[in-house]
Amino acid sequence: MKHIAIIGAGITGVTTAYALAKQGFRVTVLERHRYAAMETSYANGGQLSASNAEVWNHTSTILKGLKWMLKNDAPLLVNPKPSWHKLSWFGEFIAAIPRYEANTIATARLAVAARQHLFSWAEQEGIDFDLKRQGILHIYRDKAGFDHAGAVSRLLAQGGLPRRAVTPDEMRAIEPTLAGQYYGGYYTESDSSGDIHKFTTGLAQAAEKLGVQLRYGQQISAVQADAAGADITLAQDGRSVTERYDAIVVCAGVASRAIAAMVGDRVNVYPVKGYSITVHLNDAASRAGAPTVSLLDDATKLVASRFGADRFRVAGTAEFNGYNRDIRADRIAPLVAWVQQCFPSVSTRSITPWAGLRPMMPDLMPRVGQGKLPSVFYNTGHGHLGWTLSAATADMIAEMMATALGSPNVTIATTQALKLA
Repeated sequence: MKHIAIIGAGITGVTTAYALAKQGFRVTVLERHRYAAMETSYANGGQLSASNAEVWNHTSTILKGLKWMLKNDAPLLVNPKPSWHKLSWFGEFIAAIPRYEANTIATARLAVAARQHLFSWAEQEGIDFDLKRQGILHIYRDKAGFDHAGAVSRLLAQGGLPRRAVTPDEMRAIEPTLAGQYYGGYYTESDSSGDIHKFTTGLAQAAEKLGVQLRYGQQISAVQADAAGADITLAQDGRSVTERYDAIVVCAGVASRAIAAMVGDRVNVYPVKGYSITVHLNDAASRAGAPTVSLLDDATKLVASRFGADRFRVAGTAEFNGYNRDIRADRIAPLVAWVQQCFPSVSTRSITPWAGLRPMMPDLMPRVGQGKLPSVFYNTGHGHLGWTLSAATADMIAEMMATALGSPNVTIATTQALKLA
C-alpha cells in the first residue's frame, strides 16, 4: 500500500486525506498546529458559493485597487511597499485578464461539481456544521453593479449555475431582516452556507476512522523528493527526523510556495488577508433581527452567514500585505458598521474578530496536479473559494494519484472530466 503524506490540515488537506483514504491509500497528514483548520479554514464567511465563482482578473479590479490604495478601510487594500513576490504576482494577475471569462466559467463548473461530493460526505459521516441550504442573495445598490452582475450571471450559466435577478421587493421577501435601499439583487437558490471549521474538524474525525493518521504539532524544516518518493524532515525535540513517503500532496495554504520551491516547483501563491467578525446573538432581538439567508454585498465585498440560533458571521475584504497576520481595528470597523447599517436590530456588543491569509494564485485558479517530480502533487491556491471548491479538487487529485501510483481502489468519477483553464 502506497504511503502518502499530506502537508496541511486545513480544508484542502483534510478533504484530500479523506478522498485518498477512499481510494485505498495509506495517508498521514502533517499539520503544524495543535488541531485541524486553525488558519484560513477557521473563521471564513461560511459560504458554499458557486455564485461567487467570478475570478478577480478584470480591469475594474486594478482600477479599484489604485483608487483605494491609501484608504485604510477600503474593501481592497494594497500595501504599496514593493516586493518581488508581490510584483511577480500582480504581473501574472494582469496577464490572466484575457482568460477572465474562461476561468470564471471553469470555476463555476468546478463549484457545482464540488457540492455533490461535500453534501454526500457530510451525510455519510453525520457531520453537523450548521448547514443552511437557503441560497445566497447578492445585493446591489446601483445600476452599474447590478448590470455587471447580469454579465457575470451569463458566464455562471455557461458553467452550469442558474441564478435569477430579483427586485428590491423580492429581496425583502427572501430576507425580511435586511435594511436599506437597493437597486436589485441576484438570488442563487442552490447555494448554501455553514461553519467551515466544524465541517473540517468533523471530516478529519471521519478520515481517522478510515485509517488516516493526523499528526499535529509537526514542524517541517525541509522537503526533498525524487522519482521514487519524498523525504520530509521534521524538527522534533531539538533534533531533526527525516521520514520517507511514496508521494506527498502539498495542501499548505500560503506556505505552499515555500514548500514547492524546496522540490523545484514554482507555485506563486500570495497571502491575501481577509477579515471576519462573529457576532454573538445573545438576546432575543438580535436573534430575530439577524438574517437566515446568506448574503453577499458586492459594493463592500462582504459576505454574511447565520450559524445556528446564536451566531452570525460577516467576512470579506482583501488586503495585500505579505504574510502579516495582524487583526487591524481599522479593517474590522467596516464589518461592524455594515452589521449596524444592514441589520440595526442586531447588537454588536459581543463580537469575535479574526483575520486569515487566503492562498491565492494569480489567475485565481487552484493548483491541482503533479509537480515536476512524479512523487509530488499539489492541491492548493484556492483563494477565496477554498471551501466551495475543496471537495471536487480533493477527488480530482485523488483520482490523478490513483492513476499515477496504482491505488487498489481506482475509480473514474465525473470530476476527472473537469479541466481547469
